[in-house]
Amino acid sequence: MAKHVRVRPADVLLAAALATIGTVGTIGTDRFSPLDRPVDAVAIGFVLVSAAAVVVRRRWPLPVLAVVTAVLSAFLTLGYPYGPIFLPFVVAVFTVAAHRPFRQAALATGATVPFLLVHLFTHPGAIPGLLGVVPATAWAVVPFAVGVAVRLQREARDREQAEAVRERVAGERLRIAQEVHDVVGHGLAAIKMQADVALHLLDRDPDQAQRSLQAISRTATEALSEVRSTLAVVRRKDTDRAPTPGLDRLDDLRRRMTEAGLRVEVETTGTRRELPDAVDVAGYRLVQESLTNVLRHSEQKIATVRLRYDPDAVVIEVSNPDAGDHTGDGTGFGIRGMAERVGSVGGEFFAGRTPDGRFTVRASLPTGGKA
Repeated sequence: MAKHVRVRPADVLLAAALATIGTVGTIGTDRFSPLDRPVDAVAIGFVLVSAAAVVVRRRWPLPVLAVVTAVLSAFLTLGYPYGPIFLPFVVAVFTVAAHRPFRQAALATGATVPFLLVHLFTHPGAIPGLLGVVPATAWAVVPFAVGVAVRLQREARDREQAEAVRERVAGERLRIAQEVHDVVGHGLAAIKMQADVALHLLDRDPDQAQRSLQAISRTATEALSEVRSTLAVVRRKDTDRAPTPGLDRLDDLRRRMTEAGLRVEVETTGTRRELPDAVDVAGYRLVQESLTNVLRHSEQKIATVRLRYDPDAVVIEVSNPDAGDHTGDGTGFGIRGMAERVGSVGGEFFAGRTPDGRFTVRASLPTGGKA
């Protein structure tokens, strides 16, 4: 079975235009010079064959260039008048230069030049000697240069698009790494605290030790579930993504932290509302990471979470009364990760000691006025 040749409608229209212009133009140039061979059916046939070849120029650019070169050379060698017969050749050279590697295109275009020069020795109206070489060669050189420029521009645009894709992939990988860090860090901190309690009370208060071990099991199960959901994003389509955590899950987070030994107070002002997904996740992770830092580093296992819903932003503040250096120098992945996450949604971030002696993490996340 013969392979179906796909052609573009634009190329069909281009070929039709070239055929029309070529036929009318060639007949029109017949009376300009008495030295030319009169236009006849053979000349019009050459014009139509050359124009028709353009239909498949994208499919077979090199064979098309060979065909239009042969037709043009024969047309001029037989002495027919100069005219629109050159246009299909220009289109063919441009196509080769724009869609084939430079070396291949240069060799193919260079091979056409000798055929363009044959008519200088046979055509009665040709410019004699070296003066005729320049205009004949220009019909190949100019469209070749334009085609190369177009190809280079297209390749540069493709490289920019590929770089943008790589940046998006890198950003998604960083986002997943931050998600995994937040989930695992929070889970391990809670597990460690409960394990310490269980070991301490194992002999004196077995019931409390058992409750601590049960809390460890629940925390580990929830953390593993979140990690699986986060990593599954890599393998799923966007429409199949698992639900992401948001500020509406703060009660569950507070429960887990309470089981781990951290007393958490949550204060909300303003009217709760649906938030953009990126802002909702960023807010939840900010609270989660801040509470995890308190659990890890603070001697006073107390934290206050304040949420304020403004018309165009949600303001989150997590504070702890411990004035000690419980977050190190602030250069850890936790603080830096929170700052980057807040910055990714266009928010403002602060982490440090406030005048009242508390260590505070504060972020203002813009919501775009979403109500």
